[in-house]
Amino acid sequence: MACVGAVVLDDAGRLLLVRRRNAPGRGLWSVPGGRVEPGESLVAAVAREVREETGLQVRVGAEVGRVQIPGDGVVYDVVDFGCTLADPRAEPVPGDDADAAVFAGPTDLERLTCTPRLLETLRGWGALPA
Repeated sequence: MACVGAVVLDDAGRLLLVRRRNAPGRGLWSVPGGRVEPGESLVAAVAREVREETGLQVRVGAEVGRVQIPGDGVVYDVVDFGCTLADPRAEPVPGDDADAAVFAGPTDLERLTCTPRLLETLRGWGALPA
């Protein structure tokens, strides 16, 4: 199943995360993202998902990586894109299938319960600040 994710860093280098309200990953922190709708481009899908889940507008940049996530009877084929905030002063507000949204710094990332292999994958792609 075609899906997208957004790797959004603010000016302080903090990563935008949402806590998932629904499966897969209910209750876990992850980057904003979700399914690509029929006829929708990957770029349009990632911008829409960020807006729906956090209320933030982003400029979608280059692909940073791809990952396959097994689900209940389906495999999610996720393409993650680097994104920048249209308004660097904007703060996330949870919506859609996110019940919380934050910008997380290094200390926060270590204490939050993220989806399996999220931080390891992002670090491996060079998508997180050192």
